[in-house]
Amino acid sequence: MKNSMKKFKDIELELFLQQEQQRQSLGINLIASENYASQEVMDIAGSVFCNKYVEGYPGQRYYSGCKIYDQVELLAIDRFKKIFGAEHVNVQPHSGSQANAAVYLALLQPGDTILSMDLAAGGHLSHGSKVNWTHQIYNIVSYGVDPVTHLIDYDQVEQLALQHKPKLIIAGASAYSRIIDFEKFSDIAKKVGAFFMADIAHLAGLVAAGLHSSPIGCADVVTMTTHKTFRGPRGGVIMCKQELSKKIDKMLMPGMQGGALMNHVAAKAVVALEAMQPDYTLYQQQSIKNAQAMAQEFVERGYDVITGGTDNHMFLIDLANKNLNGQLVEQLLESVDIFVNRNAIPFDTRPPLHPSGIRLGSPAITTMGAQEKDVRLIVECIDRTIQSHEDQNILAQIKQDVHRFMTNLHKIN
Repeated sequence: MKNSMKKFKDIELELFLQQEQQRQSLGINLIASENYASQEVMDIAGSVFCNKYVEGYPGQRYYSGCKIYDQVELLAIDRFKKIFGAEHVNVQPHSGSQANAAVYLALLQPGDTILSMDLAAGGHLSHGSKVNWTHQIYNIVSYGVDPVTHLIDYDQVEQLALQHKPKLIIAGASAYSRIIDFEKFSDIAKKVGAFFMADIAHLAGLVAAGLHSSPIGCADVVTMTTHKTFRGPRGGVIMCKQELSKKIDKMLMPGMQGGALMNHVAAKAVVALEAMQPDYTLYQQQSIKNAQAMAQEFVERGYDVITGGTDNHMFLIDLANKNLNGQLVEQLLESVDIFVNRNAIPFDTRPPLHPSGIRLGSPAITTMGAQEKDVRLIVECIDRTIQSHEDQNILAQIKQDVHRFMTNLHKIN
């Protein structure tokens, strides 16, 4: 990662910035929902585009001086349409959760039923978790995974849909390592007259590169984030069928949000252009290869990888056979500057803050230039850390090894 820092008058904040620059440069980031945006994306996100209020949509703003911003937003919309083949695109959501909320509020009434993936099985908070606002407003019915294979049980999804007649069915996950069959979800939704929404927050980069099936065409609405695998600024996007566009646009703004963050909309346009380049597909292919190489290395070292591997950029490990939990391992690895996140596994019996598993992903380390041989070395470091978790001298040595590894990776790339 290039050092692009400038000098600031705010000495305290500059110190934090320097510390974070060092953490990102010398640490190994395996958090599946994180990535490193390009310098151009970061420059645009920190540009004069951050200075303007642009409430409304292109050609229909509530402030003057928005002609340039209209062009920027239309450019971003056009590029996302070209990448995904969507009929309508809204690039204004501040986040993926905001995008999801706008869809719910536009298409549903309080008390309507949503059928979505259980958080414990790999779903997302915004899909109806008990601790999320959606659970207070809607009737949430959850589907899970097969207790043996840990794959989505499509028969269960159909049975629950026929039984509960949901108004909306959601496909998409934050901790699921296998291909999602969007066509099957679409067929089930049609059987019960439900709207079908696909949340591809984690899969957007893979879908853009043609490495995972696209829900565009079979889903009524598709939401995504522009960070994670897509490798852009933090933010969300909504893509939908034309007949739903006015409802959803109106609900996002003025229904939920005020002015769009035009510096981020501009940065979304930048990453969309990056996603059209040939090397973007190569990057996404390498991200999958790296995740698969990591998962296989863990299996060979005796770790319990959920589903036995991965088809995408992430996977889960059940730590029960190591007599450790996800929180302890997350903290242990952070002590040697390897970053993962604790995560519940399917049918977890442990509490959410102290779950049985960890989630690992390849997008960020692949952006840094890592290949299969590199991620196997990373797994070796993780294994050594776990095996030597009570030996501070060995842990100190591993931390030095991590810093050396990342320094060499920067030199190569």
